Amino acid sequence: MKKHLLFLGLLCPIFMYADGVGETADTTISRQYNVEEVTVVGFKQDAPIKEALSITSISAANIRQAEMTSIKDLGYVVPNFFIPEYGTRQNSPVFVRGVGAKTNGPTVGFYIDGVPHMERSAFDDDLFDVSSLEVLRGPQGTLYGRNCIGGIINAYTRSPFDYQGTRVKVGYGRYNDVSVNASHYSKLSDKLAFAVNGSYHHNDGYFRNAFDDSKIDKFNEGFMRGRVFWKPTERWTISADLSYRNSDQGGYPYGLYNEADGTVGEINYNRYSSYLRQLTTAGLNARYEGSGFSFNSQTAYQYIDDNQGIDQDFTRADLYWVNQRVRQNIFSEELTIKSTTASRYQWMFGAFFFNDSYKKALYTTYISQNYCTPKFYDSPTTGLSVYHQSSLRIVGGLNAKLGLRFDYEHAKEDYESYKTATAWDRTLGAPTDTYNSTLNFTQFTPKFALEYLFSNDNMVYASVTRGYKTGGFNSTFTQDDERTFEPEYNWNYEIGAKTSLFDHALQADLTLFYVDWRHQQITQTVPGVGNITRNAGHSDSKGVELGLTVRPVQPLTLRMSYGYTYARFLNYKKSATVDYTGKMLPLVPRQTLSFRGAYTILPSCKTVDRIVLSAGVNGMGKIYWNEDNAVSQSFYALLDAKVSATFGLLTWEVWGKNLTNTDYLTYYFKTNVGYGQQGRPVSFGTSLIFDL
Repeated sequence: MKKHLLFLGLLCPIFMYADGVGETADTTISRQYNVEEVTVVGFKQDAPIKEALSITSISAANIRQAEMTSIKDLGYVVPNFFIPEYGTRQNSPVFVRGVGAKTNGPTVGFYIDGVPHMERSAFDDDLFDVSSLEVLRGPQGTLYGRNCIGGIINAYTRSPFDYQGTRVKVGYGRYNDVSVNASHYSKLSDKLAFAVNGSYHHNDGYFRNAFDDSKIDKFNEGFMRGRVFWKPTERWTISADLSYRNSDQGGYPYGLYNEADGTVGEINYNRYSSYLRQLTTAGLNARYEGSGFSFNSQTAYQYIDDNQGIDQDFTRADLYWVNQRVRQNIFSEELTIKSTTASRYQWMFGAFFFNDSYKKALYTTYISQNYCTPKFYDSPTTGLSVYHQSSLRIVGGLNAKLGLRFDYEHAKEDYESYKTATAWDRTLGAPTDTYNSTLNFTQFTPKFALEYLFSNDNMVYASVTRGYKTGGFNSTFTQDDERTFEPEYNWNYEIGAKTSLFDHALQADLTLFYVDWRHQQITQTVPGVGNITRNAGHSDSKGVELGLTVRPVQPLTLRMSYGYTYARFLNYKKSATVDYTGKMLPLVPRQTLSFRGAYTILPSCKTVDRIVLSAGVNGMGKIYWNEDNAVSQSFYALLDAKVSATFGLLTWEVWGKNLTNTDYLTYYFKTNVGYGQQGRPVSFGTSLIFDL
């Protein structure tokens, strides 16, 4: 009890700080505890309560209660985490504590059952078969590899050795939203098991195009996945994974933005814009549990075939049309070995290799001027990394961790551009410009952490971590020195506390952080040209994160997460006449808030087994959209609710999102004029789940 009182005493100053900040404070982790669900822990990690970093863990029950259907929904439940909902599924930039990027590679790693998804166009995944999610905030490159300067998203599914059964879910909602999901887990013997799942999703679209009164963002997607698990011996576990996803989506519901009254005008342009994606992912995992050590091998392959078409002028006039086709073949291999003894000293060594074959064809058609400028990019990248982490229990509950990673990356680009005789002519002729270049990057990324465990459920920690994101090539440029951009890096300093009290009836997580961000990569939209990445000067980000889970009585669970980020340019002179020093970083919500309650009723009648009532309020803001801070979205909140009733093998659900039909801006950009995209309006639906 004395330890509990001491721990609460350590938390009190942070609570008082959070109460006293002008625009409120921040949040750390919302870790869920559910005795009916198994917490999955990645090979490189300890249990979340024992990790000296800021983690949000979300169970399958929490995913269902919040009707989370996409990775983008994490932006409303994870503190200081933001994925703007705009454009299409290709547009999935992730911002954590202000660290992020709209183009040129992600700043957050995304893994599904250990398989890396290294391209942001592969991020926007559905969550039907996910058993748990976790978000690690702050740089994770020391253990997780390239471009994890902001953090990591880990998604886990169940193993058929642990769970067997069949589930079918059929849903229908507003805007003719139709979804069908099915999964089957089977254990054939103690050595062999398999799992298959598939889904189909259709939506008529949320927004209309005034040009022809058609839905502009209709959506169709199909998905299949199969996995095989084999245990040839007691020590070896081998699994193979193959999936395919096909997306056909309309998009880019942008209207003219009126800065005077903060409204978005009607969507009104003449050419249908779309995004087609084929995504094939394969993984092979082999794990060996030795005597005093564990070994893990993860082989992965991903093929991405993108086809994007945009009415680039977003008007009724037939001015510009852009078609972009991307094909990527990404192969990676990671080998990790770690100690598993009860010794005071623990170690981990690993090596990571990847090869990314990236080919892009970009056709910009100037319709009114009657010509096209085809551009072709062949940009392969190869990387090799080695890393190590040591952990030492110094005395009592005091532990120290030291990690170090070395990265080498080689990038190459062969570029050709042409100009055709007429707008729709694809005869190339002689190139108007060619460019061949190579880039090489090397980097050390260290990590230091001290942690003190009062017990298995209570700890405090402090850490210092370096983050790093490689440089690269710009697809568009106005002058030769804009063809490439340099690496960026940051130092992340944080202190935190985690506790679980009263037999898990109260759980709290708190973090204070400061990020020193140097040589920041900033994406700027140049009218008539496109997006160009340049290295800004110097930025910083600081804030606080809070996560609480309270179970005052057995049927009731309350969860709250809150984040506060103050991120600004310390030194950024865009040109001789434009200085953004002191401005706030764009696409960084000042506050994020999530509050959710779930109440379970167990009726005494034989017909109904269980009724679950859940409701939540999610909010974020203020968000500045550009470096000049001229346009912003103030803090807004969305209300959702869900009721589910279980009758034996059948569960019936009714849900609603944005029930107050709140009007908010989810994205803004400026070319010659400003354009905005509105958030999705109120939606509701129902579903039936069969557990066989």
